[in-house]
Amino acid sequence: MKSLKSTSPIRHPTQNLEADDDRIVRWRRGIDEQKAERSTTTRRLNIAAKKKEQLEEREESALKAQAFITKVAKQTQQKLEYHISNLVSMAEAAVFDEPYEFEVKFEQRRNKTECDLFFSRSGSLLDPVDSTGGGSCDVASFALRCAFLNLNRQNRQVLILDEPFKNVSVDLQEKASDMIKHVSEKIGIQVIMVSHLPRIIGAADKLFEVEMVRGKSKVKEI
Repeated sequence: MKSLKSTSPIRHPTQNLEADDDRIVRWRRGIDEQKAERSTTTRRLNIAAKKKEQLEEREESALKAQAFITKVAKQTQQKLEYHISNLVSMAEAAVFDEPYEFEVKFEQRRNKTECDLFFSRSGSLLDPVDSTGGGSCDVASFALRCAFLNLNRQNRQVLILDEPFKNVSVDLQEKASDMIKHVSEKIGIQVIMVSHLPRIIGAADKLFEVEMVRGKSKVKEI
């Protein structure tokens, strides 16, 4: 008879226990690492959730602020439209028998607020430069300058004009002079004007004549 010999090494029971203990230790270490990673992830998620909540609150506040600013801006624009349109239309009516109405419209273009200026008659909007006479543009230009000066009350209200209203016909120049005085008194603007047109300066409170004498300017009150 032949005897069979096993080629597999025989492990002592204590060796198996040691190997199992090592695996258990590694498993526990892995579990602990996963728990720590989970805890870190949970903490980060909580922080992110709080930040998200804060950002949502800030966004809501920003939207409310934007809505409020938009409302105030619209109200301000409406007041400006009325203020400017009313003053220019009044100036036109003071000079011309059939005056244009003046309209101001604020429009949003390219994320900016732009101001469009129109004359209107019978419901039709007209470009002041291309569709109307120069006299109307002269009067509107003067009234617009006064309106913008009146909006800024930080500085002294003085308007200096050099040869204005040259396009206003001779028969309307006295009306234009009275209109200048009326607007000046109404909104408290001092007007200093240089002109060769006697009728334009007729309503002035003070008149000074400038003439050349021997190559020098001589000024005298008249």
